[in-house]
Amino acid sequence: MTTTGGGWASSPATGRSWAVWGVAVAAYAVAVFHRTSLAVAAEDATTRFGVNASVLSLFAVVQLLTYAGMQIPVGVLVDRLGPRLMIAGGATVMAGGQVALALVDTPLGVIGARILVGGGDAMTFISVLRLVPAWFPTRQVPLVTQLTGLLGQVGQIGSTIPLVALLNGVGWQWSYLGAGAMGVLVAVLVLVAVRDRPPGAPDRPPPASWRQALHDLGSSFRHPGTRLGMWSHFATQFSGMVFALLWGYPFMTLGLGYSAARAGWLMTLMVLAATIIGPVLGALTARYPLRRSNLIFGVLVLTIVVWTVVLVWPGAAPLPVVVVLVLTLAAYGPASAVGFDFARTFNPATRLGAATGIVNMGGFTASLVTIFVIGVVLDLRAPTGDYLVTDFKVAFCFQYVFWAFGLVSLRRTRRLARAGLRAQGTVIDPLPRAIARHWHDRHDQ
Repeated sequence: MTTTGGGWASSPATGRSWAVWGVAVAAYAVAVFHRTSLAVAAEDATTRFGVNASVLSLFAVVQLLTYAGMQIPVGVLVDRLGPRLMIAGGATVMAGGQVALALVDTPLGVIGARILVGGGDAMTFISVLRLVPAWFPTRQVPLVTQLTGLLGQVGQIGSTIPLVALLNGVGWQWSYLGAGAMGVLVAVLVLVAVRDRPPGAPDRPPPASWRQALHDLGSSFRHPGTRLGMWSHFATQFSGMVFALLWGYPFMTLGLGYSAARAGWLMTLMVLAATIIGPVLGALTARYPLRRSNLIFGVLVLTIVVWTVVLVWPGAAPLPVVVVLVLTLAAYGPASAVGFDFARTFNPATRLGAATGIVNMGGFTASLVTIFVIGVVLDLRAPTGDYLVTDFKVAFCFQYVFWAFGLVSLRRTRRLARAGLRAQGTVIDPLPRAIARHWHDRHDQ
């Protein structure tokens, strides 16, 4: 049970490395914009299509179900076709979904449009991550991975205040047609600027047969290190994703009574906070690779504690408490990205795409189930759509089910992964001893 770098790059990153990565990250940011573009239009969508909370949540669930269901196939394909074609293809598919959303006028049409968005979205992040170990040396991969995730979230900012302004200005149809045009532009830019590996780098290993690819997929999943990454992603991502993708904005505007402007700025604050949290977690992950799971447990416990304060607060929690909640949820992207570092270090490069797909499936599966259950609970409590803050609180309590499941799964897979490392001779000190050793080494220097 060995750990690997999961890539080919050994020389220092160059200006071209950053340029290729920058274009790929821009494509991911646009994908995040497409992914979250329905959240701020939730109230408009209920009026335009005449739907209730359950159907509205179904739109997001179908999108996430498509995303999660395609993670493993996309992971296998990116190992065979390369990230450049996959990123460009994903941008094109999402553009088609947004154009469809602009033109349809029935709930069934919306479902079809969001399936396209979810499918194209599924092709993007895994492929961008696949570029990182090819263009950057191993020591930089954890930090660049974190930067990828947090800079991609700039797309969420675009789907809050600017998109709300567009919807209020030019209306539904032109707003989403513009989103589709942006997707086409990104696809062209990726084809022109992105390459799968640096000039002079060794050729990518020949793609395995489909039979071998399926065997590698099974090997990746059976490895406890891959599953540790999957459960890390599962446990830390879904709460923030549910908040950002659909229910956070209505919770603040309908439940807490905030204006659209205040809710939009809080969603933007969530993204900006991630720009600070991401590099910190990336640096800690790179420096203390045997302590990555402690970061996951810390973020998870903090999330549970802060949500509990909000949910048990009599009536609507005051603004400072909600700000703390938003800042805490900002860690969902950076923390879940640590799961990809588990996939990278516990799998060889030939099956890194498949392992990344397995990890990425975790959080999105939890998110789609939670989004749907929240919608059902809201409809049961307020069939007319007149939601009170209490209704949102009861619905959000479903999160405790997945938090508990995530904690148990994390503990079990970490134990198995560490047992494998110890069998190879890796020494993993108890945390207090490791901290004491770190300070002793610094003092000796």
